Amino acid sequence: MKETQEPDLGLRRFLKGLGLLTGGAALLSTAPWLSSCTPGEPASTKGRKARIALIGCGSRGQYHLVMMRSIAHAEVVALCDDYKVNLDAAHAMVPSARTYTDYRKLLEDKEIDGVIIATPLGLHARMTLDAMAAGKHVFCEKAMALTLDECKSVYEAYRSSDRVLYYCMQRMFDEKYIKGIQMIREGSLGEVVGMRCHWFRNADWRREVPSPELERRINWRLYKEYSAGLMTELACHQIEVCNWAIDKMPSQICGMGDIVYWKDGREVYDSVNVTYRYSDGRKICYESLISNKYNGMEDQILCKDGTVDLTKGVFYLENDNLNSGMKQLLQQIKTRTFASIPAAGPSWRPELQSRFTPHPVISGKVSVNAGQSMVAADNDGSDIILSAFCDACLSGRRAENVVEEAYCATTLCLLGNMAMEEGRTIEFPEQYKIPYMKF
Repeated sequence: MKETQEPDLGLRRFLKGLGLLTGGAALLSTAPWLSSCTPGEPASTKGRKARIALIGCGSRGQYHLVMMRSIAHAEVVALCDDYKVNLDAAHAMVPSARTYTDYRKLLEDKEIDGVIIATPLGLHARMTLDAMAAGKHVFCEKAMALTLDECKSVYEAYRSSDRVLYYCMQRMFDEKYIKGIQMIREGSLGEVVGMRCHWFRNADWRREVPSPELERRINWRLYKEYSAGLMTELACHQIEVCNWAIDKMPSQICGMGDIVYWKDGREVYDSVNVTYRYSDGRKICYESLISNKYNGMEDQILCKDGTVDLTKGVFYLENDNLNSGMKQLLQQIKTRTFASIPAAGPSWRPELQSRFTPHPVISGKVSVNAGQSMVAADNDGSDIILSAFCDACLSGRRAENVVEEAYCATTLCLLGNMAMEEGRTIEFPEQYKIPYMKF
């Protein structure tokens, strides 16, 4: 790790770009969790580094180790994995780190301030609870937990604890999403009338297995013992964004899920279609398929006067430089679009215009995630949220609403699976509602 006492420049650039270092407090109503980010080094932590341990040294864990290299106010001091191949690979990246094969032994280490949990979903709740009980701050990969009861247990433990808890919902720290949601919340494009999200890939989601007994451990995403499939692995990010946009929770969930193409012994769906209905009739239409990648990934918020595609960081206006009906007709005649001119029929409607003009949500170059990587995407907010967590390990300041947003998104994804498996419309269960939720 680089030895320096300079504040993390990536985090500072991010906060400066949003205007939070120069009085941009209005953004905090859109993304209140940003208020916990320390713009520099407070006197109480000056010169200190957060001592971080990684639990789970697979591909995502190793990605976090790469990100940690640029976080000057933190250092990786310990690594844990019970699969030697992954532990050895991570240790080669951070030779100075202590190594463990039992995460409970790691949690006994008094020289650790915070832990990053990058293990299969089925282990998230248990490890998070154990880490907080051991006095560690926690950064856990999404989703929060494998079951609704586990989600509630983690949430209640967090509420009764003084520990920092982050979930890697990186869109919450992605500038184009923050600015796009601010535009939506301010009503710049009119009332939100619906939301459409999809995530398409064309891959079997499998990893190479060196020995048959390792199949379920390595390909854990395919088995219900460890995974909740496409909903928690992909949809969790997107459902959170929709709730963020309108500051409400849907009350009804229905859908259909199937194994359409990858009939290879997996237990989780490879095709899902889920509809979430809010009490006012607005809906999220969600679809994911992993045997065709043509449509890629999009998070669309549909408003009366325009559409925001948050994935690309652009918005489209419903009435944007539209020509009059006659001008459109004359232009198409001029370009020989029509072989003949209709003499009668419906008037030429501007809504038949075939192209909408994209307008950028933020200025400058925007990184767009095509959604094809199983590990990470460049500049998607993952580095910023990790840096904010390391900062919080020093300051002790909790990020407002991060745990609550993760809880809401995870429970909705788990209920989506339940609706598909049971073939019925589900009302959000009373026992899993928390005060943060607005229906």
